[in-house]
Amino acid sequence: MPRIKGDHEARRREVSEAVWRVLAARGFGGLSMRTVAAELGASTGLLTHYFPAKRDLVAHALDLLAERAATRERRVAPPGLARLRAVLLDIIPIDDAAVASNRIWVSSWDPALADPVLGADHAARYAASRDKVSGIITEAQELGELPPGDPAQTAAAVMSFALGLVVQALLDPPAFPAERQVALLDAYLAQLISARTAS
Repeated sequence: MPRIKGDHEARRREVSEAVWRVLAARGFGGLSMRTVAAELGASTGLLTHYFPAKRDLVAHALDLLAERAATRERRVAPPGLARLRAVLLDIIPIDDAAVASNRIWVSSWDPALADPVLGADHAARYAASRDKVSGIITEAQELGELPPGDPAQTAAAVMSFALGLVVQALLDPPAFPAERQVALLDAYLAQLISARTAS
């Protein structure tokens, strides 16, 4: 059957959807040419037309994950601490969609740690997240909601807290149900506020 114009991009989107389904079901540990081809209902030969090696497939999967994370619906809140809380609530796994997304992100650390190029891409993504949070912290400081100080340093601490909570909640869901995660987050933010009143 002759290929029509735009067929390549349509097929690439189909491959991307198959990659996403494999990631959601198996994480990066289960991502391979064979599993994606099976999910797609195609041969591995067809898949290598788009991704010559597994590394190319993994790189695409990471890009796809970042793209989906960037375009998903987010909580809306006014500037300052309310916005910081909303951003952190969007990160931690307090609903099914956030659990699935975080499981994929955490499983992506393994290939990123094993490959310097993929690792550098991951580091850049996390740096961008810290920069975003740093800007929100600056707003909170300007509003008098947080004490003065280096917003980048505070952002690094905030993101370390959030990612640590993500890992604990994924590994031990019964010990970290959604309501406990939110309570821990609010207690952490209260500590940041108390630093303002103590200064």
